[in-house]
Parts: sequence; C-alpha cells; structure tokens
Amino acid sequence: MQKFLKILTLGLFSLLVSQSIFAAEHGTAQEAEAMVKKAIAYIKSKGPDAAYAEFNNTKGSFTDRDLYIFVIDINGKDLAHGANPKLIGKDFRTLRDVDNKAFIDDILSVAKSKGKGWVDYKWPNPSTKEIEMKSTYFEKAGDVVVACGIYK
Repeated sequence: MQKFLKILTLGLFSLLVSQSIFAAEHGTAQEAEAMVKKAIAYIKSKGPDAAYAEFNNTKGSFTDRDLYIFVIDINGKDLAHGANPKLIGKDFRTLRDVDNKAFIDDILSVAKSKGKGWVDYKWPNPSTKEIEMKSTYFEKAGDVVVACGIYK
C-alpha cells in the first residue's frame, strides 16, 4: 500500500509540474489584459508611430511567449501586428475562423459599443500548427482597437 501511495504521489507531482510548465509556455488572460493596457499607455506616451514600430518588433517588449499585440483601426485595417508584420495594412474584417466566424466584426462591434471585451474563436496556433480555441482581449483607444489573444 505504501509503495502504491508513493507511486500515486509521484504521478500527481509529475502531473502538476507538467501542467505548470505547460501554463508557463502560454500567456494567461490576466497577462493579455495587462499587455493591452501597457500597449495603450505606450501609444499615449510615445505616439502611434513609435508604438506600432515596437509592437511590430517580434523580439520587442510587446511579445511574450504566445502573447503579442495587434492594433486595428475602427474599420478593421491592421496597423500593427507583433506576430506577423506582413499583415500590416490588411483589412481584417475579411478574416474568418475555421467555423466561418467573422471574429474581427465581433471585436469591432463590442469595442464600439462597450469599449472593451473578449471574443472567442478558433485559430491556428503558430507554435503547434494546430487549430485551437483562442480568446482575444481588446480595448478601444481613440480610433483604434488594441488587442492581445491567448490560446486555450
């Protein structure tokens, strides 16, 4: 019995450690919200041009594990993208997830009506190359929407 309890305890410990390691590889909802708030403050202090340049820097201070900032104007045009700067200038309203959900339209609608919120959708995770549930936190700041998503 004692040997069984020791094996069970080691198994539970290993599971907890692996869950902690997994969690450390992914950003949390709280971290995404904090990054958005930090990005908005950065825009206000440095101005949009300097801020967007920093957001676009994939090795910059606004990229952390799978967290990054993206900024769209109120009409859905991408102004900054921390994971893929090639997307800058694209109309994000045309984006659909694998279920054909127009999640950018949802983000813009909530941003215009409530100022901030979360939108869930399915999106390819660049790390795993798998379609995963993603949730994006965003806040309207003037005539732009600043956002950061987490994989669930």
